[in-house]
Amino acid sequence: MKRERISWKLLLSLGLAVLLVAGVSLIPSVASADEEATAHDHATHASGLQDELAGVRRVTARFHRVEEAIAAGYELGWVNGSGVRILTGCVSHPTAGAMGYHYINPQLVADNMVDALEPEALVYAPAPNGRLKLVAVEWIVRGPSTNPPGVPTAPSVLGMEMHILVPAVGFWLEHAWIWAHNPAGMFADWNPEVSCP
Repeated sequence: MKRERISWKLLLSLGLAVLLVAGVSLIPSVASADEEATAHDHATHASGLQDELAGVRRVTARFHRVEEAIAAGYELGWVNGSGVRILTGCVSHPTAGAMGYHYINPQLVADNMVDALEPEALVYAPAPNGRLKLVAVEWIVRGPSTNPPGVPTAPSVLGMEMHILVPAVGFWLEHAWIWAHNPAGMFADWNPEVSCP
C-alpha cells in the first residue's frame, strides 16, 4: 500500500513536471511571436515611410537649383502679418549645427494645411563653391502665436506630429534631410554637418 502511494505520487509529480516544462517552453515561442509581429509592424511602417520620402524626393528633385525654387513661388524667408520679412539669414545653432537658408512658399503656408508632397519650405546650405545646395525640406504650419495666428494644435506629416521649435516665431514644423546626410537623424531640426558662413 505504501509502495502504491509512492508510485501514485511519483506519477503525479512527473505529470506536473512535464506540464510545467511544456508551459515554460511555450512562453518563449509566444513572446517570440509577439516580437515578430512588432518587428513586422515597425518594418512595414519604415518601408512605408521610405516610400513616402522617395515621393518627396521625386517632387523636389527639380529644386536643386534655387532658381527653379524661386520660379515655383518659393522665396527667401517669410513675410509676416506686419509686412516684416523674417528668416532671411542662414539659420544656425551655437552647438547643434545649422539648418541653412529657408526658401518658403507663401501660398503653401497661407492654407494652414500640410501635404507631404508639397513642403512649404526648401532648405539650402552654403556650398563650398559659393552656391546654395538643397539639403532638406520643411513642412510649416502657422501656430497660435504666429503673425497672423494659425492652428492651435499640432498637425502631423508622414505620421509624425509637428512641433514648435522657436516659440517666438511660433511655426509648427518638421524637417526631412532628404538631400543631405544628417548624423542627428533624418527628421532632426539641426544638422551638425551644415554650417553658416
